[in-house]
Amino acid sequence: MNKAELIAKVSEDAGITKTQANDALDSFVEAVTKTLKAGGKVTLVGFGTFSVSKRAARNGRNPQTGAVIKIKARKVAKFKAGKELAGKL
Repeated sequence: MNKAELIAKVSEDAGITKTQANDALDSFVEAVTKTLKAGGKVTLVGFGTFSVSKRAARNGRNPQTGAVIKIKARKVAKFKAGKELAGKL
C-alpha cells in the first residue's frame, strides 16, 4: 500500500475528504519526525512504538573491490510492533 492508497482508505473509513485525510497523515508524519529528532519516542498502544536507535561506527567492505571502508556512526528510526498488531499478523 502506498501513500495515495492509504489516504483513500482513511478517507473512506473516516468519512472525510481525501484532502483532509492527506493533511491528517502529513501532520502525523511530521509530529513523529519532530519527536524522533528531539530524541523522544512515540507509542501508540496496541499498534507499536517509533524510537531512535544509535548505530556504532564500523568497518564494511566495498562489494566490487573488497576494500575496507569506514561506516560512520548514525541514528536510525526504529519501529517495534505492539502486542495487538503482532497478534493480528
